[in-house]
Amino acid sequence: MSHEEQPPTIPPAAQPTAPTSLWPGLGDAGHSAAYVARFREMRERGQDILGEARLVDALAPRGARILDAGSGPGRHGGHLATLGHRVVGVDVDPALIAAAREDHPDATWHVVDLARLDLAALGESEPFDVVLVAGNVMDFITSPYRADVVHRLADSLADDGRLVIGCRVGRGYTPAELDTALPAAGLRLEHRFSTWDLRPWTPGSDFAVSVLVRG
Repeated sequence: MSHEEQPPTIPPAAQPTAPTSLWPGLGDAGHSAAYVARFREMRERGQDILGEARLVDALAPRGARILDAGSGPGRHGGHLATLGHRVVGVDVDPALIAAAREDHPDATWHVVDLARLDLAALGESEPFDVVLVAGNVMDFITSPYRADVVHRLADSLADDGRLVIGCRVGRGYTPAELDTALPAAGLRLEHRFSTWDLRPWTPGSDFAVSVLVRG
């Protein structure tokens, strides 16, 4: 798909005015602090918390430009930066971005709501080779804005770039809802797995990792 054929960006008039995020840390600083501490402790114990990042690294060209959308405290984007990728991470929670900046200074981090995402306004106008939406990020976006977020993320991709999204099957933002949003976003499904380590997708799977391609 050429740039002339890409779906238009969402105009300013479509900027959301209703609540857009269900993330509990926005109203409870203790929740965010506990979340940061949990993953720091897991990292210190040597637990594997990088499966999502490994998949993105396998998909990306060397030295790729990667957007970690809903980055949290930055464990995925931070690891990808140590591998030589040019990483930008965004999250709605200032406490999580503060932790990401402290723990992973090799990446660039911004506080921004995905439902209001305007990368050019952040000085990030260069397109991305891969966008990662890990965990249950889409579940924390209020339902009226989820398809818009998919569109915004797709619009940030380079031609033939990939958007990788994890979705729970039975609740939250489901694969079926994601698939419905794809045509308007100019995306097509390339692969679907049941886990981040590429186990096959079946109708009985309780999680889906969707690799989407622009064009």
